[in-house]
Amino acid sequence: MRAIDPESPGGPEVLRIVERPVPTVAAGDVLVRVAAAGVNRPDVLQRKGGYPPPPGAPSIPGLEISGEVVAVGEGAGSELLGQPVCALLAGGGYAEYASVPAGQCLPVPETLSMLEAAALPETLFTVWTNLFERAYAIEGDTVLVHGGTSGIGTMAISLAKLFGLTIIVTAGSDAKCAAALGLGADHAINYATQDFVAEVRAITAGVGVAAVLDMVGGDYLPRNLKCLADDGRHVSIAVQRGATAEIPIFEIMRRRLTLTGSTLRSRDTAFKSLVADELHRTVWPHIEAGRLRPVMDRSFPLAEAADAHRRMEAGDHIGKIVLTMAD
Repeated sequence: MRAIDPESPGGPEVLRIVERPVPTVAAGDVLVRVAAAGVNRPDVLQRKGGYPPPPGAPSIPGLEISGEVVAVGEGAGSELLGQPVCALLAGGGYAEYASVPAGQCLPVPETLSMLEAAALPETLFTVWTNLFERAYAIEGDTVLVHGGTSGIGTMAISLAKLFGLTIIVTAGSDAKCAAALGLGADHAINYATQDFVAEVRAITAGVGVAAVLDMVGGDYLPRNLKCLADDGRHVSIAVQRGATAEIPIFEIMRRRLTLTGSTLRSRDTAFKSLVADELHRTVWPHIEAGRLRPVMDRSFPLAEAADAHRRMEAGDHIGKIVLTMAD
């Protein structure tokens, strides 16, 4: 099969098509003929050598796909054969075939194209588990999400509107803020020209937000804490500005703040399958009814994966970038 599987870390130019064996299908897994694969920031970090695959995962990048099940392993359920699915992977998406545990697959509704389906799993699993489960966001809460026009940010906006949250996002330009508002964000702050701490304070009349979903890290963390209401929850999901921060411990104690975070890729199949089941029950009806679909930026053929990474690194995208297996 054709795949993207760099032999060594480097710039986007290392993303060249090579030949690799079609994956074998273990018990409990299915083999998917890939139609499209989502491009995510962890893919960029892996390409640069900063985010190696977890043990047992393929070296081929790609954390989410859509496609057709063409083979099933023992115990995977023969009813999946021939079905269109989207799936969360630990790796292997930038290829014509991928093997994935059956429990991490979700059906592709008629309301979605295969390109849209490939853009769902990574951001949907991430936002759901972190904003709704780790941050306990519930109807009526106000939340702050950084990177409002990213894949994560646009998914957070969509879910916030479905589940009754007021969502404040940050973005790096007035145009991106306008785009976020157009997608349904209640408030958008241009972090390049505005102090988001002061803006959040003004928007919430000094109360603060119930939760912050942060992929920036570094010096954002203490600033994020200033945005939280008493008993607020801060969830870290990435560290784009650094993996260390100085935090005011007594302030956390005094205001009963919670600092938590997670990474999804290294979680085991049982956890990911449980999340898939929960999403199928709670979110999939909205997708099937046409009330939720991913915000799409651009698609690139697999051979142009380098250009897809360049677009992501440039930061100009709004929504999801997707690779297609068709030329």
